[in-house]
Parts: sequence; structure tokens; C-alpha cells
Amino acid sequence: MATAFSENRMNASVPQWQIRLEAPGDGVEALNADSFGPGRFAKSAYRLREGVLPIAALSFVAVDVDANGRDVLRGSVRFWPISVGGYEELLLGPLAVQSDQRGCGIGIALMQAGIAAAQQGPWRGILLIGDEPYYTKVGFARLPPGRVKFPGPVDQNRILGLSLKAGELLNLSGQARRGQIDEPVCADGAGVG
Repeated sequence: MATAFSENRMNASVPQWQIRLEAPGDGVEALNADSFGPGRFAKSAYRLREGVLPIAALSFVAVDVDANGRDVLRGSVRFWPISVGGYEELLLGPLAVQSDQRGCGIGIALMQAGIAAAQQGPWRGILLIGDEPYYTKVGFARLPPGRVKFPGPVDQNRILGLSLKAGELLNLSGQARRGQIDEPVCADGAGVG
């Protein structure tokens, strides 16, 4: 799946980028480090990612092609398996875009690609912890405070959800847990579903 996009900017050439599945060597970890710094590992969402691999079929990147024909990473998004109230759900994030590429629509396009792919799977919905005004652009809405609990302290007003099948998140409640363990981790992480 590759989708081409272009964005006009004043006093600049028209950049071209495409969305495709993430591949080894794309540099996603370096982009996440540049975008979020080392503090990202202390966030609640990372407790749910510890020892768990992102779902490869839902991990997308935005790339440009340089003068030598090599892909240049512009943004990325990953989705992770989680469990809430005994149901398999998805956790979106991190969503990262190069700082000089923000505002070009890359983040929205990455999420749209991931959401479209997720709709083909068994999941009921997608959760995230983030800024409501931004994520509502692709259909996320704030969940009622206290219904879903994440490991560690979380601002309840930042827990957002998106139903992949009509009404699936209306009654969602419970503790968010890792859906599986793919790699050994310390005992301080979030529980397993």
C-alpha cells in the first residue's frame, strides 16, 4: 500500500511524499527519539509497549525520495495490541513527524492509512493518549473519564478512542493491559491481558 501526496507551500518546491508500510532500516526509532526524547519511556503508553512488538501490518511511514533514489523518512505511526476489559483493542502511537515537515498533513495521512488497515482486522477500536483537537480530525473522541485505566498517572481528559466497528467503544471499560509479550521485560511493566 503506497499513497502519494503533495502539498503546496509558498516559496518552496512542492514536496512529494508517500505512505507505505514500515520496513527494517527506515529509522523509525531515531525519528521517535528526535521527536519525543528520552522522557517518552516514562509515559504510561510505553508501559503497554514494553516487550511487545508493533503490529507490522499497521506500522506505516511517510517517505520522500532523495536525488539518489533513496527513501528519506518524514514520519511514522505504529499500532500495538492491547487488551481492555478482556477485549482486543489497539493502541496508536507514537505518531512522529520530522519537525520541519509538521503541518503538511503527514500525521493525518499516516493515521488514515493505519485506521483503514485496522478496519480489516479483528479489533473493535483504537485508543490513545493525546491532544483531542488534533486527533478528532480522524474521528477520535474523548472517552468518559474513569472508564479506561492506563498504567501510571494519566490525564483522563487525554484518553481518546475510535470505534473501528459502529458503537464498539460505547461500553468499553477496564484496565488497559499489554495484549501479549514478544520480548522479555522487567516486572515493572503493565500487566498482560
